[in-house]
Amino acid sequence: MTEAPAAITDLDLAACEREPIHVPGSIQPHGALFVIDGAGVVRKAAIGALAEGLVEGDPIGRDLADLLPEEARKTIAALDSRLVAGRGPEHLCFLRTAAGAFHFVAHRSGNDIIVELERALGDEPGSFDEVYPDVRAFLDAVQRTEGVQALAELAAREVRRITGLDRALIYRFDAEWNGAVIAEDNGGRLPVYLDLRWPASDIPAQARELYRINRLRLIADADYEPAPIGPDGGDVDLTYSVLRSVSPVHLEYMRNMETMASMSISLLSGDRLWGLISCHHLDPVRVPYHVRAACEFIGQVVSMQIAAHEASALAMRRDALRGVHIRLLAHMAAEDHFIDGLLSHPNDLMALTGADGAAVVAGGRCTRLGETPAETDILALVEWLSGQDREDVFVTDSLAAEWTGGERMKDLGSGVIAMSISQVHDSYLIWFRPELVRTVSWGGDPAKRAELGPDGLRLHPRKSFEIWQETVQLHARPWQEAELDASAELRVAIVDIVLRRAEEMAALSERLAAINKELEAFSYSVSHDLRAPFRHIVGYAQLLKKFEGERLSERGDRYIETIIESAISAGRLVDDLLSYSQMGRSTITPVSIDVGAMIREAQTNLTVEGERHRIEWHVGDLMAVRADPVMVRLVVQNLLENALKFSREREPAVIEVGAEVKEGDVITWVRDNGAGFDMAYVDKLFGVFQRLHREEEFEGTGIGLANVKRIVERHGGRVWAEGEPDRGATFFFALPAA
Repeated sequence: MTEAPAAITDLDLAACEREPIHVPGSIQPHGALFVIDGAGVVRKAAIGALAEGLVEGDPIGRDLADLLPEEARKTIAALDSRLVAGRGPEHLCFLRTAAGAFHFVAHRSGNDIIVELERALGDEPGSFDEVYPDVRAFLDAVQRTEGVQALAELAAREVRRITGLDRALIYRFDAEWNGAVIAEDNGGRLPVYLDLRWPASDIPAQARELYRINRLRLIADADYEPAPIGPDGGDVDLTYSVLRSVSPVHLEYMRNMETMASMSISLLSGDRLWGLISCHHLDPVRVPYHVRAACEFIGQVVSMQIAAHEASALAMRRDALRGVHIRLLAHMAAEDHFIDGLLSHPNDLMALTGADGAAVVAGGRCTRLGETPAETDILALVEWLSGQDREDVFVTDSLAAEWTGGERMKDLGSGVIAMSISQVHDSYLIWFRPELVRTVSWGGDPAKRAELGPDGLRLHPRKSFEIWQETVQLHARPWQEAELDASAELRVAIVDIVLRRAEEMAALSERLAAINKELEAFSYSVSHDLRAPFRHIVGYAQLLKKFEGERLSERGDRYIETIIESAISAGRLVDDLLSYSQMGRSTITPVSIDVGAMIREAQTNLTVEGERHRIEWHVGDLMAVRADPVMVRLVVQNLLENALKFSREREPAVIEVGAEVKEGDVITWVRDNGAGFDMAYVDKLFGVFQRLHREEEFEGTGIGLANVKRIVERHGGRVWAEGEPDRGATFFFALPAA
């Protein structure tokens, strides 16, 4: 591919694309143009070479009715009331003057009225009725065509037959505004361009917009001398003008193409420019006004047929995909998690977009279906997508053009639809299409958009329109509109499912919370009511032993002891349960607490245990926290008792207490050199009735640490532990600093 000369910069080309071609300041020479105000006075005018003699003297400042033959006065008088802004030109009458016959055409432009008198040909049809048989024949033939291609071939044939021009092309734009000739009727005097493509730069954006608004344009002679609009016509909007002059660059483009006359009829699908009926002639030629009107009518019929065909094809494709969509919904609804419904039906998932492969990336896990790139490449793609502005759906036909890592995936993933299925996590549903290598024939080198002239000052259009072939790589088959719509609809469905599940979970959570409160109330009531009976059992058993002990046998005495121990144990369990249930019911009154004083107080209460074996206490600087003192005292008491219990086999037992401030919280820890625990079971450590050691080795009810966790969490804090078997354990709790 040949690069554009370095001297031609994008800035130069951008300037061409900004050329205000709707206000050229001149007209083509086969007529005259008058800009008149509401009173019919000529403010600006241009008289072309073929209209010389139409008016005598300078028309500026004169009443238009005084300049034209008397038969035009009635038409001129009705202009202001008849013309509607934005409607385009209207053919008002056929006017015979001393300078010849003219078509009287006018339209409204802002506050002005633009009157154009186009010189008529001697043998041209005098009215639309004379060309109507050709139009009717076309309409009859349209009824027998099926599909856009047959319609295009018919239109090319009929337009060339009606106009007598050398070549008629049906030109279709793609999504990037490149054009392709899909049908052609050629008389043999000009080259055949069928199946060739033309770059978007050949018809820049402002020219496409003019085609969209004004559906027919005639350039009768590429060598014409424009007639300037005087006295200053640079601001006259000629969007709807039939005589509008065109850019000199375009005239040079025509001469380079060896076509001296051209006529273009716009084809629209809805409000979007779909393509053109582009006609060319080897020699200068003027197509009669009513013949052009017939061709414009044909263009409108073709546009409507194209819109109908495309709408029908789109509807059929959407219907087919809607069936797939419904099946996927059923699959997702049948599973506990919607992703399982997608993964278990890969054919439907890929059929939804016509993809060759798909992948679901969720929770760091990648599941591939069909033919997809490697998992590492897919995860890299997801990482890249996550770093971009998060979009609901990312679509490309050429991943390599969007992402540097895309080229290595081209064989299986040149085309990608990546659909985000979570606003929080990097979860995606991705469809893939492989690279489709194809050869495209251009009407000239598309990279050679323009050339500098010999003087190096002005841009000139390219001179060669010879077939130039390009091998297109790193592109997949484009995604269709219906397929993109289907993927978007699936995302909406997934979001609905996720939201519905979230609502269900919220409702379930509320129900569980209510049940927990009921259970809590029940456990509080039961444990409270059981305390007295257990104490009575202990008390009466001790009295029985005291007063009747001498008469009891050795077996009876042993039974009494067992009753006492069991009742004491059961009573302790009831006390702990009562304390645990109270944790969720008690009102928290946070104040500033001296944790060091609480530790010293707890040490004093634990001196009895300390007398049984040697204990080394290492208490560092502790910091004040803001919490409920009654509850925190229970935390400290539980953790120190725990440390003493599990280190009683050590000689000496070493217990350390320390603290640090981190992110506004005070983290206090209690560390011992006792039995420790396996970190594999750390998640069970703070559960109710959870034990990591046998009850015979270390007594307890299994509620103490659960109480610690519940108290700390009720204060908005957190608790955790670290340990190692036979090497001790450390318990941490974080509470807001005072």
